[in-house]
Amino acid sequence: MTDEPLTAVQYGIGPIGSRIVQAANRTGVEFVGAVDVDPEKVGDDLGEVAGLGESLDVTVTDDAADALAADPDVVFHSTVSSVEAAAPQLTEALEAGANVVSTTEELSYPWWSNATVAEELDAVAREHAGTVLGTGINPGFVMDAMPAVLSTPMATVESVHVERVQNASERRRPLQEKVGAGVTEETFEAEIATEAGHVGSTESVAMLADALDFDLDEIEESIEPVVADDRVETEYVTAEAGDVAGIRQVAHGYVDDEAVVTLDLQMYVGAEDPHDRVEFEGEPDVAVAVEGGYHGDVSTSAVVANVAPTVVDADPGLATMTDVATSYSRHR
Repeated sequence: MTDEPLTAVQYGIGPIGSRIVQAANRTGVEFVGAVDVDPEKVGDDLGEVAGLGESLDVTVTDDAADALAADPDVVFHSTVSSVEAAAPQLTEALEAGANVVSTTEELSYPWWSNATVAEELDAVAREHAGTVLGTGINPGFVMDAMPAVLSTPMATVESVHVERVQNASERRRPLQEKVGAGVTEETFEAEIATEAGHVGSTESVAMLADALDFDLDEIEESIEPVVADDRVETEYVTAEAGDVAGIRQVAHGYVDDEAVVTLDLQMYVGAEDPHDRVEFEGEPDVAVAVEGGYHGDVSTSAVVANVAPTVVDADPGLATMTDVATSYSRHR
């Protein structure tokens, strides 16, 4: 690793992309390009669009090829959740010679559900000597990479249970609306249930199982509404008592009909005890809790910024957070 600052292109400047710019700017990354399709952002300065309150002398463009011509070390990519939808954008960045760190949830471990796309991206990355990684706080750390690292001192692991409780009141409007906060149970079941789930749970189960050397037979998920006991009012929505406050999404990874990996995500407005907790059954039995839990938006951008130097120095190919060397906070 050299002492020269990394150069970067920000691809997608929505709420998460803007936070990535802020986080990476604090670590000393030099932005040399920015891409977004929103005509209200095109032509403006990246620093202003991303809420830095200062100019970065980088003009936002809707032409990815133009931005990538700056030959960045890394592209911070934050546009879509689907790895199939993201693949053309990721491929273009890799073919331009850049490494890529993306918040595309399905990219975090695409071999389980999207093996063909995973193989294609891996081949492109290797051909152009780049590394591509899907990451964030979840998936990418708290329910997959973190438990994998926490298992290091254990002699054996028979099963792992990860519980993440997030107070959605502190999150952005699109997330509160996505989890159905403020609607009736009837509306939730009729209009929201099939779209309310967190994207990436399957990928986290598969990644963690792979790290712990479990050969899974299947992965199953369920999503249920969390109903508010009392009135909850946020900046964006109001959930009366009896309304939906959010979701509980549980994913199991099975070996011989036994759940060896369980991920329990509870995300709803008014949650009073946010936390991230990992429990292992094995030798020894271990439980580790992060009181307060990692804030989804803040921590996602921090993970992306902090892991970038590691990705730039990693072996070419499609990587996961359990592949790359341990990263750490680089904020100054």
